[in-house]
Amino acid sequence: MSAERIIFLVDAQSFYASIEKAGRPELSGKPVAVGDPARKSGIILAACPVAKARGVTTAERVGEALAKCPELVVIRPRMQTYLSISLLMTEIYESFTEQVEPYSIDEQFLDVTGSVMQYGEAEEIARSIQRKILLTTGVWSRVGIGPTKILAKMATDNFAKKRPDGIFTLSFDRLEPDLWSLPVHQMFMVGSRMTRHFKRMGLNRIGDIARLPLDEFKRRMRREMGRQSDIQAEYYWQTARGIDPSPVVPGVRGKLKSISHGKALRSRLYGRLEDIEVVLLELVVEVCRRSRRHGCMGRVVSVAAAETDGSRTSGFSRQMTLPQPSSLTHEVAAAARKLFIEHWSGLPVSHLSVSLTELSDDRTFQLTLFEDRCAVYSLEKATDKIKDRYGSDAIMRASSLLPSGVARERAEQIGGHYK
Repeated sequence: MSAERIIFLVDAQSFYASIEKAGRPELSGKPVAVGDPARKSGIILAACPVAKARGVTTAERVGEALAKCPELVVIRPRMQTYLSISLLMTEIYESFTEQVEPYSIDEQFLDVTGSVMQYGEAEEIARSIQRKILLTTGVWSRVGIGPTKILAKMATDNFAKKRPDGIFTLSFDRLEPDLWSLPVHQMFMVGSRMTRHFKRMGLNRIGDIARLPLDEFKRRMRREMGRQSDIQAEYYWQTARGIDPSPVVPGVRGKLKSISHGKALRSRLYGRLEDIEVVLLELVVEVCRRSRRHGCMGRVVSVAAAETDGSRTSGFSRQMTLPQPSSLTHEVAAAARKLFIEHWSGLPVSHLSVSLTELSDDRTFQLTLFEDRCAVYSLEKATDKIKDRYGSDAIMRASSLLPSGVARERAEQIGGHYK
């Protein structure tokens, strides 16, 4: 067995759009994009290869995409479906190796170093995964292979996506001919701003960074970006050389430090306190529900808001410490309302968010003399169970039925998109 690790980065091609086309045979060969067809100012979340070939790009406005491609079929996103299929793909990967680490909804890292003895060489495993995903979901996938996660990622993005078979191996001995000749903006985690810095330093290709001694690269970075750039310099230098000791970690998750919820609002509708308070309470309800789901309470409540009337802009982010940790809606709501009223400038609100920090275990909490907090917790947890079983809109506060309420609409969404 090779001493080097064998890491895959498997990417689902045009994930959302591919799922929609797989479920609708009549769309075969047609340009398809995922977005809200009712909102021309909304953005394209995904476009199939046919649509991309006609100029449609991800993140452009729906109206702009339709102007380029009038025959474009725009389909409203179904986030619950995409999440379910992503989890199904994880199960497929786990049939080849236990070491599977999600990177995004459509990309996952696999360490198949220990799988080659059972399933064949790396590219053979990659082809088996592609076939299984295609047969199960109708989605075509691309596989980048490398001895490190960072090389597997760059193999996928720069090479596998452009090959008919969707598979490419980027090994250490192929860095110079394959990777180093690429423009510097094609290196992982190099955006437009960093590209400008590198070009001002005369570093136009990935190999220009990789071939420099680290000390020289740090010196150039300090001259371009200041004294605090040494950590960045080391990161980019190691990336150019494919150095990445990080393992593939299944179910990677750090300790929960905060729980928050926010909502972008149409400012013209939220200029009155009574309307804003409805949304503020809805955010508190969801933050407290999430806290109880994770078995925790928060000691610090934070409220942040962005304000604008079209010509003036303002905003604030303030916090306060509760007398005792809590995830009870009425306690957190009272603190959030107090913070908002004290710091709101009076301009219409375009974004509002609430968060709980300094989290602790909710199995032990402070009793009070004048309120049975244990009974209130039991009541709220019973409400949580009903919502978990029947949906977030199964039980709602009456204020959410007002025109300013957004909870009913959010109940139909995941991550701001329809289920």
